[in-house]
Amino acid sequence: MTLLEIKKHLENLNQIEFKLPNGSLVPSHFHVTEVGKISKTFIDCGGKLRQESVINFQLWEADDYDHRLHPDKLLNIIKLSEEKLGLRDVEIEVQYQSDTIGKYDLGFKDGSFLLVSKQTNCLALDSCGIPNLKPKLKISELQNQATKGCTPDSGCC
Repeated sequence: MTLLEIKKHLENLNQIEFKLPNGSLVPSHFHVTEVGKISKTFIDCGGKLRQESVINFQLWEADDYDHRLHPDKLLNIIKLSEEKLGLRDVEIEVQYQSDTIGKYDLGFKDGSFLLVSKQTNCLALDSCGIPNLKPKLKISELQNQATKGCTPDSGCC
């Protein structure tokens, strides 16, 4: 989800709710303690120079159980961050405490923001010797294709 998308969702909500990948909710008394701009410059395993930029939201909870962050307040925090940090409409990454600081992509469904598990990946598959995955085929499909396309007088055998 990008910055523009989260702002559109917030404009139509009465309350903010974040769901973890396991379906449980981030406690409703959470705080957004940071909105940041993260830029990363790196070299992939194929030797290619790459750059990546994300907007970072950090969620945190304390023992102030009466605290509730309302959509208009988060919109104001985002607006201030856009002005002070010069944020562009790029993807949002959310940090939330688990065993360590967890990083999540952000989705939205049925009025809730979804913290979506992130996965690592090789960005240079063609350069580092990882074979392409072969498509999984059902033997019954192969048999059907063989009988349709190869008959004794078709010249395929």
